[in-house]
Amino acid sequence: MRILILALTLLFLVACTLAPPGGKGFRAGPADAAAAVPPPPGTSRAVLTLIAQARDAIEAGDALTAAARLERALRIEPRNPVLWHYMARLRLAQDKPQQAAGLAARANSLAGDDRRLQAANWRLIAEARDRLGDPAGARRAEAEAERLEAGR
Repeated sequence: MRILILALTLLFLVACTLAPPGGKGFRAGPADAAAAVPPPPGTSRAVLTLIAQARDAIEAGDALTAAARLERALRIEPRNPVLWHYMARLRLAQDKPQQAAGLAARANSLAGDDRRLQAANWRLIAEARDRLGDPAGARRAEAEAERLEAGR
């Protein structure tokens, strides 16, 4: 159940901010929209299509296909921090917290001055650390997310 909830979270994060190639937008509830991390400007059409395909795979309950689509997108745009964030979310949903934390850290290393993305990554790292049995590390990661959100 936890994996399904996290996979759906990824779905909403992508869906509430991304218009697929067909042009129709997607909507999510206010809480999901507030947490959304959209692809950065300049993301290629091919990568947007792969993100949409990953979203569709998650919706169909196929995390393996979703991961394959995101991995392909990363081969096209390896410096796109949002793709690393999406992959981190998917790995967390697959109950792979060690991988999720590493991918979120990679996303942060590429995020530049995008504090919203950095905060989202630190929250993901906090969840991963909590699952790994590191409550102190989870608290530190959460504190970093709060610092970024406060603009300090």
